[in-house]
Amino acid sequence: MISVQGLSKKYKGIEVVNIPDLNIEKGESFGLVGNNGAGKTTFFRMILDLIRPSEGAVLSKGIAVNSTEDWKFYTGSFLDESFLIDYLTPEEYFDFLASLHNYSKGDLREFLDQFTDLFNDEILGRNKYIRDLSKGNQKKVGIVSALMGEPEILILDEPFANLDPTTQIRLKGLLKDLKENKQLTMLISSHDLNHVTEVCERIVVLDKGIIQEDIQTSESTLKDLEEYFTI
Repeated sequence: MISVQGLSKKYKGIEVVNIPDLNIEKGESFGLVGNNGAGKTTFFRMILDLIRPSEGAVLSKGIAVNSTEDWKFYTGSFLDESFLIDYLTPEEYFDFLASLHNYSKGDLREFLDQFTDLFNDEILGRNKYIRDLSKGNQKKVGIVSALMGEPEILILDEPFANLDPTTQIRLKGLLKDLKENKQLTMLISSHDLNHVTEVCERIVVLDKGIIQEDIQTSESTLKDLEEYFTI
């Protein structure tokens, strides 16, 4: 589904990502972990063609993402608040996205009804602009918007950050449910080792832009990761 070939990104001569080869299969739930500055967000931004690699390429369905926009029609993503139109209310923002996906009003209502528990009466009907919502509630809007249009690929950067414990648990349940749908390929970066090991069947550890570990999740994965990050 997504493959990397000789991928490198340098800033002022300093290499921040160096991934010679990586393949993420269709239907895979892929977790990316690492300390601050590991290159996780930079890697995701190259997958989304938000920044261009210094060398190499990212391919989606075998085609370089910087050579076509076709991948945008089957990819949903939320990395940070810059993905939102913050001078709109959540309702206005969802209406706008619904028009892009040819949703009727009924389609949109049915879609949003799936996320009642996640929204927890804090998003819709509040008469607030997105910019006036808390960071956690902005993240809820972004994650749900990334799921609109039934994407084949979902990319989320630190989805559990800024969320209260109840919402983290609800989001984890949502992502687990999505994982059961093998048509959806999920890429999730997170500092939360516990959540990512529960949600993802494969985890890659990135350190200074280099892959250090690439493991299939098992009962020992959380312990193994905790030991890795305490060395």
